[in-house]
Amino acid sequence: MTTQLLLYGILGVLSTAYAFYVNRRLFGGRVGPVSLLEAVYYGFGVVALVLGWYFNVRYAHQYGHQASYINYTKKLFDNWASDSAAQDSIIVNVVLLPVWTIVDGRRRDLRSPAVFFVMSLFTSLAFSIAMYLAFVERQLRYNRAVLADSSTSYPQL
Repeated sequence: MTTQLLLYGILGVLSTAYAFYVNRRLFGGRVGPVSLLEAVYYGFGVVALVLGWYFNVRYAHQYGHQASYINYTKKLFDNWASDSAAQDSIIVNVVLLPVWTIVDGRRRDLRSPAVFFVMSLFTSLAFSIAMYLAFVERQLRYNRAVLADSSTSYPQL
């Protein structure tokens, strides 16, 4: 394990923990257990995280001191097929993900939605998207529970 991988791992755990912490109201008793859809998002997120880290660890060990974001990005563009996938990944991760999660997350009342972009820098794009979708699912269920609670209460005079 290199120092760089350890640092990125710690930052990935911290950014993920922060997302859960600032949105902790979604994980109380009001919403209930994890839904099937939410479990699917978490499951694929974990698979993406493990696979992404497996390849990133191999990359870091293969390139040693040359391993960096700049070198990594250059390696993405080794042939026409990888060029196509790389430009898609970069545009999604650096432009669309932050715009989507921040704008949509605020509309849905998620707390600190920018954390999903930060998370993607240290975990993986697919993990971050899966976590965002799971949180959105949870937020929708939370909103329904709050609405149900408020419709059964007596009006204030």
